[in-house]
Amino acid sequence: MTVTLNGGCACGEVRYRLTSAPMFVHCCHCLNCQRHTGSAFVINLLIEAARVELLSGAPLPVTMPLGGGTPNRIFRCPGCQVALWSEYGGRSQVWFVRGGTLDEPSAVAPDVHIYTRSKLPWVQVPESVPAFDAYYDPKTLWPASSLERRKAALGGATNRPPTPDPPRRSD
Repeated sequence: MTVTLNGGCACGEVRYRLTSAPMFVHCCHCLNCQRHTGSAFVINLLIEAARVELLSGAPLPVTMPLGGGTPNRIFRCPGCQVALWSEYGGRSQVWFVRGGTLDEPSAVAPDVHIYTRSKLPWVQVPESVPAFDAYYDPKTLWPASSLERRKAALGGATNRPPTPDPPRRSD
């Protein structure tokens, strides 16, 4: 990524900046993402929490259950309630930033389509982009540098408890 990606909510209360390129970009077609977004899919930029700089506002975490009871914390603007990012499975070190909240959402494209078994029939997946009925093994698709970043962010742990507080602003 040659430019910094900035984004925020619809009302402008919460603004953020990604300080590096995402590790990987998902287009998720699962039923949970469809329900949570009110859309056919969600674009998620996977990035280390430490590489998201909060410029203004204080997103509120809302905990939603996922399949199997694993937690999904969705961070929303307290004013307009737009979902800005999520933490899945209690992994607070890696965030799934919503691509639609970027100032320039066309700056990113999906690296993979997941949970296509619940994809709406009118959504077309480009043949050039890998697609999976469910999830996949990141080791099979992610660049080595992204796998290293993920490993460093998780500190070798596969699952850690969620952070108790929303991110702090950088002033």
